[in-house]
Amino acid sequence: MKGQSRKKRRAKHHKPQRIEESLQPKHSIKHKKKTHQHQNHVNHSSASSNPPKSSSSSSSSSCSFIDKARARLAGGHFRMINEKLYTCTGKEALDYFKEDPELFSMYHTGYQEQMSHWPEQPVNMITKWLKGRSSSLIVADFGCGDARLAKNVKNKVFSFDLVSNDPLVVACDMSNVPLDSSSVDVSVFCLSLMGTNYANYLQEAYRVLKPSGWLLIAEVKSRFDPNNGGADPNLFTRAVCEMGFTSELKDFSNKMFGLLYFKKKEKKNSEGREIEWPELKPCMYKRR
Repeated sequence: MKGQSRKKRRAKHHKPQRIEESLQPKHSIKHKKKTHQHQNHVNHSSASSNPPKSSSSSSSSSCSFIDKARARLAGGHFRMINEKLYTCTGKEALDYFKEDPELFSMYHTGYQEQMSHWPEQPVNMITKWLKGRSSSLIVADFGCGDARLAKNVKNKVFSFDLVSNDPLVVACDMSNVPLDSSSVDVSVFCLSLMGTNYANYLQEAYRVLKPSGWLLIAEVKSRFDPNNGGADPNLFTRAVCEMGFTSELKDFSNKMFGLLYFKKKEKKNSEGREIEWPELKPCMYKRR
C-alpha cells in the first residue's frame, strides 16, 4: 500500500509536458513572448504617429475643392461677359443685361476680384482729385459700377450704368444719359469706355459738360500701347481735342492704368471733317 502510494505521488509529480512544448526549447517560448510584445509596441507607435484622417479634415478638403470649382466657374462667366461688353455697342449691352440682370452682378463680382490684384485703384485717384477741388462741382460718372465715387466724395454725383443694383445708380445707355446739356462740371469714365461705339459716350459727356468742365478718363494701360495692339494715345488725344476739348494732362506712370485729363473749350469747334477715332484694344483678362 505504501509502495503504491509513493508510485502514484511520483507519477503525479512527473506529469509529462504537452507534446508541443516538449518539442520546443524553453528559450524559444520566451523569445516568442518578447517578439509578440515588441510587435504590439510597434503597432501602437505606428498608430500614434499616423492617426487616421478625421472626417472634419476630409470635409474641409471637399469644401475647398467645391470653392475652387465655383471660383473657376465664376471666372469663366466673368471673362465671357467681359468680352461681350468690349465687342458690342452700348445699346446691345443694355439689351443683353435687360434679358438677364443677374449677369451684371456676376460680371461685377468678377471685376472686383480682378481689381483686388491691382496695387492702386483708378477710382481712388479720381476720388483724390475731386477732394482737392470744390465740393460744389457736379459730377457725371459714366459706367459707375457700384457708385463708389458717389459714396466717397461730398460732390453731387450722377451715377450711370447699364444696370442699377443701387438706389444711387440710374440704368441707361451711356450714349444717352438723362441730364440736361451743360449741366455738370466733371464727366468721368473710369475703366468704362468698353463699347465699340465708345465715341458716342464721349460725345454725350461733351454735351452734358459746362464750358471749361473737366473730362477724366482712366483706362487700362494696355489699351493705349501701340506696341501690343493698343491705340496710339496721341491719336486718341487728338480725336478728343477735335471734339472740343484741350488736353491738360496725361499720366501713364501707373503700371496698370493711364489717366487722361481734358477740359471743354469755351466755344465749340467749327464744323469740320469727321473725327477719326482709333480702335481701342479690348481688355481681355487671362485665366488665373
